[in-house]
Amino acid sequence: MLQLTWLIPFIPLAAFAVIVLWAYPRRQLSSSIAIGAIALSWVLSWGVVAQAIAQRLGMGERAFHLLADWVPTGDMWFRMGVQVDPLTAVMLFMVPFVCLMIFIYSVGYMEKDPRYSRFFAYISLFACGMLGLVVADNLFMLLVFWEIMGLCSYLLIGFWFEKPSAMKAGLKAFLTTRVGDVIMLSGLLLLYVQTGTLTFADLFAPETLHRLAETTVPGLGLPWATLIAMLIFGGAVGKSAQFPLHVWLPDAMEGPTPVSALIHAATMVSAGVYLVARTFPLFAAVEHGPQLGLVAFIGAFTALFASTIAIAQDDIKRVLAYSTISQLGYMIAALGIGAYVAAVFHLITHAFFKALLFLGSGSVIHGMEHGHHEAAHYGHGKHHEEAKPFDPNDMMGMGGLKAKMPTTFWTFLVGTLALAGVVPFAGFWSKDEILAHAYEAFLHEGVVSWPFFVWLLLTLAAFLTAFYMGRQVFLTFLGEPRTEAARHAHESPRSMTGPLVVLAFFAAFLGFAGTPWANAFHHLLAEGYEVWVPEVLHATPFNLSVAALSTAMALGGLFMGWWVYGRRPLQAGEVDPATRLGALYTLLRNKYYVDEFYRATVIRFVLWCSETFFGFDDKWVVDPIVDAVGAFGRWLSDALRRFVDTPVVDGAVNGVARAMDFCGRGLRLTQTGRVQNYLLVVLVTVLLLMGLYLYW
Repeated sequence: MLQLTWLIPFIPLAAFAVIVLWAYPRRQLSSSIAIGAIALSWVLSWGVVAQAIAQRLGMGERAFHLLADWVPTGDMWFRMGVQVDPLTAVMLFMVPFVCLMIFIYSVGYMEKDPRYSRFFAYISLFACGMLGLVVADNLFMLLVFWEIMGLCSYLLIGFWFEKPSAMKAGLKAFLTTRVGDVIMLSGLLLLYVQTGTLTFADLFAPETLHRLAETTVPGLGLPWATLIAMLIFGGAVGKSAQFPLHVWLPDAMEGPTPVSALIHAATMVSAGVYLVARTFPLFAAVEHGPQLGLVAFIGAFTALFASTIAIAQDDIKRVLAYSTISQLGYMIAALGIGAYVAAVFHLITHAFFKALLFLGSGSVIHGMEHGHHEAAHYGHGKHHEEAKPFDPNDMMGMGGLKAKMPTTFWTFLVGTLALAGVVPFAGFWSKDEILAHAYEAFLHEGVVSWPFFVWLLLTLAAFLTAFYMGRQVFLTFLGEPRTEAARHAHESPRSMTGPLVVLAFFAAFLGFAGTPWANAFHHLLAEGYEVWVPEVLHATPFNLSVAALSTAMALGGLFMGWWVYGRRPLQAGEVDPATRLGALYTLLRNKYYVDEFYRATVIRFVLWCSETFFGFDDKWVVDPIVDAVGAFGRWLSDALRRFVDTPVVDGAVNGVARAMDFCGRGLRLTQTGRVQNYLLVVLVTVLLLMGLYLYW
C-alpha cells in the first residue's frame, strides 16, 4: 500500500482534469467523479496509515521514501518524491476523510448553483494541493502544492465573483497570503544555498542541523537556523491567518460554505501549522533561540485577539472564522513552547469539529434561505426584516431553529462543546494537553517566561471561546424565531445532514485517542520523532488543576453565554445586549480597526508608490525620455529620407530603371511578330557576313 502513496494526490488531480475537459456539461457526473476520486484517495490514505502504524515507521531515514530523479543540477539530480512517516500518517487520517464529508455535503448545498461542475473541479484541485503537500518529501514539492492551494483559495473564495464583496475577498486572500509566501520563499532559497538540498531527510540530519545552528549570518549575528526558521514561519503566518496577516480569513466567508469548511478544517489554514510541525527540527536546532519565542508570542496573542473579536460578530460564519484564527493560535503557540504532539493532536481534532461547525452553519443558512423563499411565496415577511435586506448569515434574524432543524442543532451542539473544551469531547483532550504542557514548562523553568504567558493567554481565550460559541447557539437555535425566514426554515437534505452526523461522532470521541492514560496518538507521533528533538516530545502528564481550571473556564463561558443570551432569548427587533459595552463593543465589532489601519497605512503607501512610479514612468522621466528619443528618431529618419534616400538611393534606383526602360524600348522594335521582317533581318545578316568574308 505504501508504494501507492503517490496516487493519493494524483487521483483528485485527475478528477479535476476529467471534469474540466470532459464531464463539465454533466452536473451529476462531475460531482460523482469528484466524490469518487476523493473517496478512493481516502481508502488509499487509511490503508497507508494502517501499514505505517503496523510497520512503526519513524522519521528521517526510518520513514518510507519513494523517489524519482526530476531536474539535473550539475553532477547531481534534484529528486522529487513522497514520504510516509508518523506526521504524514496522522494527516492522511484526517485530510481525505474530512474532504470526503465536505464533498458529499456539497452535493446538496450547491445543487442549484449554475457553476456546479466548476465548483467540484475546483475543490478536487484544492484537495490535491493539500494531499500533495502532506506526502511531499521535500520543501520544493511542498511549495508547489502550497501554491496550488493558494490559487484554489482565490478561485473558491471569489467563486461568486459577480458579487463585488466576493471578488474583493478572493483578491484579498490571494494578495495577503502572497506576503507570507514571499517571506517563506526567501527562507527556502537561503536554506538551499546553505545546505544544497531541500529534502527533509537530508535537511534534518544531525550534522546539517548542527551546521545551521553553529554558523551565523554575516552582519546579524544570528544562526542561519534561526533566520531561516523565522522566514519559513512567515509563510505559516500568512497561510494560517495569524496576526498580523489574519485579515483575509474572515472575508473568505464570501465563498460557498463547503469552501469555508475546506479552508478552515481540511486544507489551507491547516497547511501553515503543518509547515511548522514538518520543519520543527529546524526551529528546535538552536536552543533558547528567539525563533520559538516568536512562534509562541504570535500564536498566543492571536488566540486571545481573535476570540475577543468573535464575541461581537453577528455573521454565523464570521464567528467561526475568528474561532479558527484563535484555535490556530493555540496550535502555533503550542509549537512555540515545544508541545509538538499536543499541537498536532489539536490540529486533527479541530479539523473534525470545525468542519462540523462550518457545515452546520451552512445547513442553517440553507434552511434560512429556503424559509425566506417559502415566506415570500406565501406572502409572509411583513415584519422586522423589511427594515433591512434579508441576510441568511445574520444570527440576529434567526432563533427557534432547534425545533425546525433538530439534526443540525444536535450536531452543532456537539461541535460547540468540542470547541469549547468540555470534557469528554475531543477538543477538551487536545486543548488541555496544550495548557498542561505550558503550565508544566512554566513550573519547570520556575520563572515567568513564554510558557506562562502562553498558558495565561490561552486560558483566557478558552473562556471567551465558550462564551461566543454559547452566544452563537442561543442566538441561532433557541428562543422564538425573529424573522419569517426562521419561522419557515426546515431541515436540510440527508446529503447535508449525513456528513454532520459522521463528523459529530469524531468530534465527540476522537479525543480518546489522546488521553493521558492511553495516549495512542503520542506513541504514534513522538516515538518516531525522538531521533531529532527528544527533549520536547515526552508525554505531558495529566494535571488535574489545569484540567479543572480549563473546564471551569469552558463551563463559565457557556454559562455566561446563557445568562446574556439564553436566559431571556432576544425577541424580534431587540438589539444585542453586548451593545451596552459602548465603545468597547464598537471596537470589537470593527475588529480593532486593523483593516482600516492597513488601508490608511500599508495600502495607502502602496497606492502612493504606484502613483509615484506611474508618474516617474509616464509623466516625468521614462516616457518623456522615450518620447524624446522617438521624436529625434523620427526627425533623423525624415532628414535622411529627404537628403540621402530620395535624391541618392531612389535616384540611382530610378536611373537604372529608366536606362532599362530605354533599352527595352529599343530592343522591342526587333520583336515585331511578322515573319517577313525576320526573313529580311536574316537576309541582311547573311549578306553582311558574305561581304565580310569576301573582304577578308
